[in-house]
Amino acid sequence: MSDVLPSNLLEPAAERFRVLGDATRLTLIRTLLDEGELSVGDLVARLDASQANISKHLRIMHGAGIVTRRPEGTSAYYSVSDPSLVSLCSIVCNRIREQAVAEADALTS
Repeated sequence: MSDVLPSNLLEPAAERFRVLGDATRLTLIRTLLDEGELSVGDLVARLDASQANISKHLRIMHGAGIVTRRPEGTSAYYSVSDPSLVSLCSIVCNRIREQAVAEADALTS
């Protein structure tokens, strides 16, 4: 396996997975991937969540390099800056779908 991550990079990889391991953050990523750059206010309205909660999650993702922030006047606009998220999300979501179908088939058999 030539793509094995060196030991000194395992902790940063684990931190990336910790950042992604939150349903609200995954919802934010999905929304930004689907709709493109959005303001904090737009995200608050779409997710029906508090501004403080959305801002907290965006700050964490920005610190991890997952999203980028563009200030404009009194607003801040966010977009996904890590192109690997599209592939990663696709792999994980497709596997979850496959497992759900298999489990449903097992229940009906």
